[in-house]
Amino acid sequence: MSTQQDTNPTVANAKTSAAQAADKTKATLNQTAEQIKAHPVYQQGQQRFTEYMGQLDKELGRYPVLNQLEEKTGVPKNYGVVVASLAFLSMIFINTLALPVSNLVGWAFPAFLSMRAIETPGHEDDIQWLTYWAVFGFFNFIESFALRLVIYYVPWYFPIKTAFIIWLQLPATRGAQTFYHSVFRPVVNNFKTKRAQYQGGVAAPAAPYTTTTTLAPDHEKVL
Repeated sequence: MSTQQDTNPTVANAKTSAAQAADKTKATLNQTAEQIKAHPVYQQGQQRFTEYMGQLDKELGRYPVLNQLEEKTGVPKNYGVVVASLAFLSMIFINTLALPVSNLVGWAFPAFLSMRAIETPGHEDDIQWLTYWAVFGFFNFIESFALRLVIYYVPWYFPIKTAFIIWLQLPATRGAQTFYHSVFRPVVNNFKTKRAQYQGGVAAPAAPYTTTTTLAPDHEKVL
């Protein structure tokens, strides 16, 4: 009896100490969370995320099917598309699905936007998608004969490749245009210069890039 009476205060003290420690930890976590929310980087990131989701919602609003689905489920179409896309992309970590999922991500959406680019006047979007398909084709060329070797030396090849081609294709980033101006065009111009020097000619400087273009009349267009 005396032993039980001696242990009860000990147990009570242990429970009290644990509760106090839990409360202290909770208070510390809440304080840390508030500090993170008040940080300029977090606020800037949250603002960009909100702007991007707003742009995505506006873009998805053009499709009646998604609008009807949003009305029936009550789930915002932009968040639904993001969650569905993340769930789909998670399959890239399954070895047997990595290749087809990566290629589908690299083909479906860019094919749709490429068809739209064909019917627009300007050539800015043509640069975007011609460069994109050149880079995407390079990946497929490497995979056609050296896939096992690439995976052996780069275990996370498919997630890295998929993230890169998403960066290339997204309208918000237009990475293919950036890649064209910073990598593709300088390399081609350098190759042309060395080829002209090798052949004994004088290489003409590369023409500055301009976003304006003059469309020829219909009777002068060559199909």
